[in-house]
Amino acid sequence: MNEILHLIENDAHLTTEQIAVMLGKETGDVRELIERCEKDGVILGYRAVIDWDKTDREYCTAFIEIKITPQRDRGFDRIAERIYRYPEVKSLYLMSGGYDLACIIEGRTMKEVAYFVAQKLAPLEDVVSTATHFVLRKYKSDGIVFGAVTEDLRGCDFI
Repeated sequence: MNEILHLIENDAHLTTEQIAVMLGKETGDVRELIERCEKDGVILGYRAVIDWDKTDREYCTAFIEIKITPQRDRGFDRIAERIYRYPEVKSLYLMSGGYDLACIIEGRTMKEVAYFVAQKLAPLEDVVSTATHFVLRKYKSDGIVFGAVTEDLRGCDFI
């Protein structure tokens, strides 16, 4: 199962026939496994990774660290649910370290993001503090490199 999931995660355009050939499995078995994973919530969706900088879409991405007061018997779940329901929130993670939650949001402008933090997020009853970091340039996301590398890095130690 994990082999199939890795293939789909890296390229959601692969057909069940292509996956079956790549793994030496029967097409019907692959199709059944994928359908079961979708039904069981293992596969939650399929999406394209878009380089929005190459379009005319204006947007601003920010990472927001959130310190909260956990609730008795519910821990962080209740406040996390309130936060992830906002349409601006693209991702939300429970974290270790100085802050409890890490939130990724998108808005059309920095002002719109600041408004979200000041008017919607910070006033929530259990939010103690926030720290907002604006993304200035996206180099890599979901394993995909954005833009062209302008320098030959083959001689570097890390490659």
